[in-house]
Amino acid sequence: MIQGEALALACAQAAADIKAEHIRVWDLRGISTITDFMVVCSGNSTPQLRAILRDVSGQVAELHGAKPINREGNSEARWVVLDYIDVMVHIMDDELREYYGLESLWTEAKEIEWSAPETSNLTKFSH
Repeated sequence: MIQGEALALACAQAAADIKAEHIRVWDLRGISTITDFMVVCSGNSTPQLRAILRDVSGQVAELHGAKPINREGNSEARWVVLDYIDVMVHIMDDELREYYGLESLWTEAKEIEWSAPETSNLTKFSH
């Protein structure tokens, strides 16, 4: 079964495939005791957040056999976390993402560069 960085990149790719925005992937090994990798992406509406959640969990399960062991939040709450143990995927509303500033919490983390298909909306989310 897929794990670690490969799983994080698969989650990022699935998010890009459904047009998630501002997708970033961090390597938190040696920095966090909670997880090794974190993927953060945004959506701008409840239906889009619901679609991102559905497609990330569904595509990663179908293509790679990995299912989250836990899920916190829901699309109506505008922030959902998929917990794959060594990868945590945060799917957030743009407004909440800016408010909570997750990027600023992990300034020591190494960002993993990855390429999304040209049809995705991959951009850098900055504060």
